Amino acid sequence: MAREIDRQIIGDLRDNGIDFVTSVPCKQLAGVIELVDQTDGILHVPCNKEDEGMGLCAGAYMGGMRPLIMMQNTALGVTLNSLATLIQFYQIPLPMLISYRGEVGEPVACQVEMALHTKALLAQFHIPTYHFHKAEDVAELPGILQHTQMCSKPTAILTDASFWGSAK
Repeated sequence: MAREIDRQIIGDLRDNGIDFVTSVPCKQLAGVIELVDQTDGILHVPCNKEDEGMGLCAGAYMGGMRPLIMMQNTALGVTLNSLATLIQFYQIPLPMLISYRGEVGEPVACQVEMALHTKALLAQFHIPTYHFHKAEDVAELPGILQHTQMCSKPTAILTDASFWGSAK
């Protein structure tokens, strides 16, 4: 069930020209995914794996669209080659809305391991990273989306359990 925070995120995407979104299923991002499917002006193409999503986003960008991928941090490892050799090499501005699993409040123990590596991997790949802890942090999203386009780089927006838990 979509919430106000999900509607705000979708509004910010539309207001900043995002017109292509790919996603993999995610409980934390479910409301945003539900709404993006119903939003005129944004083509939503679900994918099976995050590295496949990187390819879809690259194709959309090369076709004149502004893409965004929604994914979990636990799959960051499978995207690293695509991020470096496709997204970064071709200077594709790609915002990545990432549910940051494994932080305090995470109910699934196996998610914790990747949380320990997520920020270090993003830093190693020189990907600007923003971490949303509380619902008010979503106010930063328009500026992040604009920055992503300006610098022609991928950016990571980590949304943790505290962020989703504080959202209405």
